[in-house]
Amino acid sequence: MHRLLQRQIKKHFGSIDSLPSEWQGFLHDIDTAYCQYDDDHRIVERSLELSSEELLQANKQLQDLLKTVEGQVADRTAELTKANIELEETLINLKKAQIHIVQSEKMSSLGRLIAGVAHEINNPVNFIHGNLSYLKDYIAKILNFTKLTQQNYLQGIPEMENLAEEIELEFIKQDLPQIINSMVVGTSRIQGIVQSLKNFSHMDEAEFKQVNIHKGIDNTLMILEHRLRSKSRSNPIQIIKQYGDLPLINCYAGQMNQVFVNILANAIDALEEVNYHPKSDPKSDPKSDLKRELKGDNWGRSPYIKIQTRVIDDCFVEIAIADNGNGIPEEIQKQIFDPFFTTKPVGKGTGMGMAISYQIITEKHNGKLTCHSTIGKGTEFYIHIPIDLEKFQ
Repeated sequence: MHRLLQRQIKKHFGSIDSLPSEWQGFLHDIDTAYCQYDDDHRIVERSLELSSEELLQANKQLQDLLKTVEGQVADRTAELTKANIELEETLINLKKAQIHIVQSEKMSSLGRLIAGVAHEINNPVNFIHGNLSYLKDYIAKILNFTKLTQQNYLQGIPEMENLAEEIELEFIKQDLPQIINSMVVGTSRIQGIVQSLKNFSHMDEAEFKQVNIHKGIDNTLMILEHRLRSKSRSNPIQIIKQYGDLPLINCYAGQMNQVFVNILANAIDALEEVNYHPKSDPKSDPKSDLKRELKGDNWGRSPYIKIQTRVIDDCFVEIAIADNGNGIPEEIQKQIFDPFFTTKPVGKGTGMGMAISYQIITEKHNGKLTCHSTIGKGTEFYIHIPIDLEKFQ
């Protein structure tokens, strides 16, 4: 008999034997029900245990699957992020390459144009310059002949003496040789300009060659001389050269000329934005000069560009180009080498000159291009390039 049934009978009747015999069937049914309940309860508990184990196992599998999915998502996210960064870098490099190709093509076209113009100018100038020596000799002979003729045959002839006085023959004798000399100087000057144009026109040279850096700077200054002495400015820009003893440099000559043009042109632009005021005449009111000086109105200053060169550690050449303009604000200095960044009005600047210069120096020549500027004092660019580029490639 089931223990629970035994406990109830004992509690209420004392003993099972004290119960009437007709209750035995009833008690048997109750006992069967209790046992059946216990069996059902055990089955339910077992089912619950099994379901709980299955749920725990399923939950564990779900957590493992979730971790796997999270790991895959993280890996995929990292791959996509990396691919996006690489794509952005590739896009930037493509833009730089496109800009460099366009700029190189422009400079190459400009070089061919300059070379053609220089060639066309060179031929007639050489013809004139070459004939001036003969002309000078012929004029000297004619003047000597005229002098002897005057002394021996024309003295005392009033008509000839009057004519000589009318045409200022004596002045012509003195001035004509000077005119010829000035023409020789002028044609020599033109020949120098033409040679500078021819040297500068080799912008598309791709091979290494030994270059005289000073000659490249001088040729660039010759090209920009019209801007250095612009009539729109009261004070011409003074060029201060402090050249060191440099060896020949193995580099891309045309590209280096392009860098010099960009930096020097920007320096000229910076100086053109400043109103320089030289000191007043000593006879003027000294108090007015003092007022200008106290206001800091560029009193007593003249525009200049200083170019210094030197050898560093026997391996590198430093080229420093400085101006005494207004300087560049610190927040702008961080962006001057960025593509398309410019502070110039629309139509006056593309924002590519310094970006291309930076690329030429750092990528093409394994060098450094840096800028240091102080507001109110000016800006200085430092170019560092190896003496022998092939050793650094």
